[in-house]
Formats: sequence, structure tokens, C-alpha cells
Amino acid sequence: MVPRRPTRPVFVGNERTGVVQIGGGLPGADASPTAVAPVSVQTMTAGYTHEIDKCVAEIERYAAAGADIVRLAVPEKKDTEALKEILAQTTVPIVADVHFHFKRALEAIEAGVHKIRLNPGNISDRAQVEEVIDACKQANNGRGIPIRIGVNEGSIIERRDKQKRLKELGAVFGDHKHGYLLAIMITKLEEYLDIFYERGFRDVVISAKSMSAPIVIDAYTEIAARFPHPLHLGVTHAGPQDTGRIRSVVALGTLLANGIGDTIRISYASDHVGEVEDGLELLYSLGLRERAGAELIACPTCGRIQVDLFSLVKDVRETLAKEIRLPMKVAVMGCVVNGPGEAEGADVAVFAGDRRGIIYVQGERVANVTEDQILPALLEECRRFQGRVERGEAKLGEKKVDIVPPDPLGELGSGWEKMAAERMRAGEGTTGITVGRT
Repeated sequence: MVPRRPTRPVFVGNERTGVVQIGGGLPGADASPTAVAPVSVQTMTAGYTHEIDKCVAEIERYAAAGADIVRLAVPEKKDTEALKEILAQTTVPIVADVHFHFKRALEAIEAGVHKIRLNPGNISDRAQVEEVIDACKQANNGRGIPIRIGVNEGSIIERRDKQKRLKELGAVFGDHKHGYLLAIMITKLEEYLDIFYERGFRDVVISAKSMSAPIVIDAYTEIAARFPHPLHLGVTHAGPQDTGRIRSVVALGTLLANGIGDTIRISYASDHVGEVEDGLELLYSLGLRERAGAELIACPTCGRIQVDLFSLVKDVRETLAKEIRLPMKVAVMGCVVNGPGEAEGADVAVFAGDRRGIIYVQGERVANVTEDQILPALLEECRRFQGRVERGEAKLGEKKVDIVPPDPLGELGSGWEKMAAERMRAGEGTTGITVGRT
């Protein structure tokens, strides 16, 4: 893991919603550096913003899943007119997504939104951009609100000037599409940022999304080397969750592991709760966020399995999500081959044998139960361990003893001795090499 890239910090939200810092490590508006903030997770509503009750319910569902920031589309005036009431009811910072008319940005700012997203490909008139910048500078009782500039692949190509559009499309779809596209992204970003800098505005977040994971990696890497602003990572048009998560994690995981990225949105053509859950899991896996709730690990199963592990893992996961608050590591293993090693590294673990399960808590064996009792016994040990940690009687990740693997065919089966005897009868030595056969 490469250390996080330092950037100018930006701040999104207010006293009621809480303030989310994006980036950090370089001096901000107050000329003093802040620590680099944890990578935040965003998502976007899928419904209509002007349907206030549905919109608020959707936002709160994402907040409950762990979203730090939620973005809303405001394509029409009726959407910005709904913002004030929405903002009064929601508990996370809200971003207004402005694509086609700068007045929607001005209306959203007036309503009290916490951040604006502008698109250089659709709002390029300098006077209009300057008006939005000045409104953002004066917002929030003079403290200002940040702006995200999105130079995404799907929206940076010129759409109004037909001759210019043909020229840009010809460049992008020529023999060197990748390089030309990056050049257009960075050129338009530089042109846009010049307007912001001339107005003395630097509370900027940058995004450069594409549907191609390699382009996303290259674009953000180039931008990170050129500009001191926080980066909003994402793969656009990623598809449904089952395929989109692979495309997204390849790109975002590569960038984050190299210290690039300050806030992320994984985009799916499916329930956006999945965007939040997968975004958080990505950050947990890279150690970029402290896990909230239990971390469940489980074996993929094989011909050694002797219990219904798939059902067990599903049931354990659902119950842990409801009841366990601490980031304890819980291992559910289907056999005694990998079980002891995983149990040794987990706070609470079970590994199964011949329709039975042995449960360990931080390396200490606490139960040997029948298959039908594995789930309740394991969950009860998780609850007990959580209580002990909260009372200060135990610490997460503290192994007390080394596990001696049980006899997989003895206590849970028929004994090492029988297995050895069967090998000898078959003419095999203790090394497993066949001898005496012709």
C-alpha cells in the first residue's frame, strides 16, 4: 500500500448532518494543512428528487447502509424547489448534480445544498460558470461550499458545436483512442480549473470516470500527478452489480492501493445500497476504513465439506449484521484442513467435521456441538465476546493460545489410526508413496 496522496481538503455538510472531510494533507482555505481524511463513500438517488417523501426515504436507506454523502439529480426547477424540504429531513451531506442549466446550481445553492457537481461538457459558458463559483463562495454563511468537476468520458465531448464534436470524436475513436481521450480530459480540466483559479476558488474535487477500467486507472493517475485537489473515484456505466463490482474494484482498488483517491462511488444498474456496501468492503479490505461490524470469512467449500456451509454462512452473516457492532473477525470453515489456521487468526471461529463443529474464541476451544447447534452456539459466542470487549475484559485480534489441530477423523470422524491403517493395507507408506505394486 502506497501512502495516501496529500491534497487540499474540502468539507461537505454542516452541523446538523455532520461535516465530511474529503482529502487533506495540504493547506486548505485557512492556509493550514489537515490530516488526510479517511476515504468516504458516496452514492446517488435513483428516483425523482421532486418526489420528496420517496427521495428522503431513499437517502436515509443509503445512510443506514453506511453512505457518507448522497448525490441528487436536479434537472428541473421542481427538483431544486424540493431541495429545501429534503435538506431539512436528511442526516447526511447532499450534493446537487447539475448537468444542463447553471440556474439549477444557483437554485440548489440557495436551498442550502452542501456541494455542487458541474460538468464542463454541458456547462461551459464562462459567465455562467463564474456565477456558480461566486455563489458557492458566498454560501454556507460565507464559509463556502465545494464543487466537483466531472470530466467523465461520456460527457466531455463537445455536443453543441458539430464541427468541434466531429473533430473530437475523430480523435477519440482513432487508432490511439486511449491517449487522445486522456488528452481531452486533462485539457478540458485545465481550461475549467483556470476559471476557478481566476475567481480565487480552490475548494474543488475532480472526477474523470470512464466505463473502461484501464482508462480510469490512467486518467486518475495522470490527474493526481498534475493537480492538488481531492479525487472522486468511479467507473461509470459499470453495469449490474454482479459484473459491475469486478470492473469497479479492479480500477478503484488499483488506484487506492497506490495512494490515489479520496472519495468513491461504485455505480450499479441495480439497488444502490449495493454500491455503498461494496464501496465500504473495498475500503475495509485495503485497510482504508475501520470496519463497522463483524468481518466474516468463510471457506469456498470442496469435497472435504461435511456440513451445509452455504446455508450456515448466509445465516451467520445476516445475524452478525443485525447484532454485532464491533469489528471482530469471525471465521466459518467447512472442514478441519484450513479450519485451525483460520480459527487461530479469528476472534471467534468454527470449523466443521462429521456433522459437528468445534468453536474457538481467540484460540481457545469453547464448544463441540452437533451441526444443528453450530449456528446458535457460534452466535452466542460472538455476543459473549462482544460483551467482554465492551467491558474491557478482552481485546480484538488478541490470540491467547496456539491451536493444536484436532484429529479430523477421530473426534470428528474415525481417527488418524484408521486412516493410516487403510493406507498400509493399500500398500502405501507413511509418506503417501505407493510401494510394492507392479
